[in-house]
Amino acid sequence: MREMMKEYLKNNDVSVKNGADVNAIMRDMMSVILEGSLDEELDEELGYSKYDYANKDTKNSRNGHSSKTMHTSYGDMELAIPRDRNGEYEPQLIKKYQNTVTQDMEEKIISMYAKGMTTGDIEEHMRELYDIKISDSTISRVTDKIIPIVKEWQERPLESVYAVVFMDAIHFHVRSEGRIVKKAVYIALGIDMSGRKDVLGMYVGENESAKFWLSIMNGLKNRGIQDILIACIDGLIGFPQAIEAVFPQTEIQHCVIHQIRNSTRFVSYKDIKALMADLKRVYAAATEEIALNELELFAEKWNQKYPKIYKSWMDNWATLSTYFKYPEAIRRLIYTTNAIEGFNRQLRKVTKSKTIFPSDDSLLKMLYLATMDITKKWTGHRQDWGQIHSQLEIYFEERLDEAGY
Repeated sequence: MREMMKEYLKNNDVSVKNGADVNAIMRDMMSVILEGSLDEELDEELGYSKYDYANKDTKNSRNGHSSKTMHTSYGDMELAIPRDRNGEYEPQLIKKYQNTVTQDMEEKIISMYAKGMTTGDIEEHMRELYDIKISDSTISRVTDKIIPIVKEWQERPLESVYAVVFMDAIHFHVRSEGRIVKKAVYIALGIDMSGRKDVLGMYVGENESAKFWLSIMNGLKNRGIQDILIACIDGLIGFPQAIEAVFPQTEIQHCVIHQIRNSTRFVSYKDIKALMADLKRVYAAATEEIALNELELFAEKWNQKYPKIYKSWMDNWATLSTYFKYPEAIRRLIYTTNAIEGFNRQLRKVTKSKTIFPSDDSLLKMLYLATMDITKKWTGHRQDWGQIHSQLEIYFEERLDEAGY
């Protein structure tokens, strides 16, 4: 390598005066090494070297080169990428869609983006730590490589049965057709029959409707889900009708914690403590019958002052009371959507630096990267899953037998 460098400097009459000169030399040498390696890759693919027709044992052959601009830490350079006539050769050294040699830098940029750093923060960070100037457009180009991966992730196969699927929404401001609109990202988080959590999908929509939810439910079914034992939701509009159409046997549990929050939103601070104590007798009751009796007592005491609370609980009782039919372990799992709310809180931490997203793709890109960062810690199942699984096997025996569990 030293001799080669001496020869290069001698033959090209190069004088090195500053860092820019060194960069230019390194860029030239890198292009020579890369192009030579790519040619050798094609030799290996075809089974014979250039002009060595005696050893040719294939109908495929070389078909010139295509030009490709590569971004490197030494600056941009043009590479001649060899081609084959049949289009079967896939370069391994420089991947098909790769346009940078500094792959480790790309990984650093994506990692920082996943943790919620703005493009400005990343640009400053890269300049201070690595003395590399990276523009906003370059950072966007690097992170945009995630978009096809996000689409693939959204369509990946799923388990055939999920014990519980939690559905919730988180809202963001997105630029759309020249104006800023508030969009909801609906998130499906599932717990499979092994007790392991997984984010099944994230869906951007402007408003809830049975039609919207029907498309999501059909999408989950097309990806392999045959049955969802219990779905836990926060009063999503149109969801019960949609899930009944696609998964007719699924039990629906309305989040009790959300119901309590909505019920007590306008209660006077002087009454809140006593009212909450009476309401707890309803949702903490041992059986549904006792809960209904307590709800009637609640109405007698509070209806004159807060009539909407009793009405709201009665209107939603069919889905609020689902958990009463199960033992304590399953109740704790399904009566609240805390599992998905905790995940949403982590997403909000990551996205708080972005007040407005330029597009739906930009929003999904950041949420996907944040999701991968968060879920890599989800390595085990719930500690009480053995007990929950045993109870689910009793309550859903026929459905689990049908699905082969």
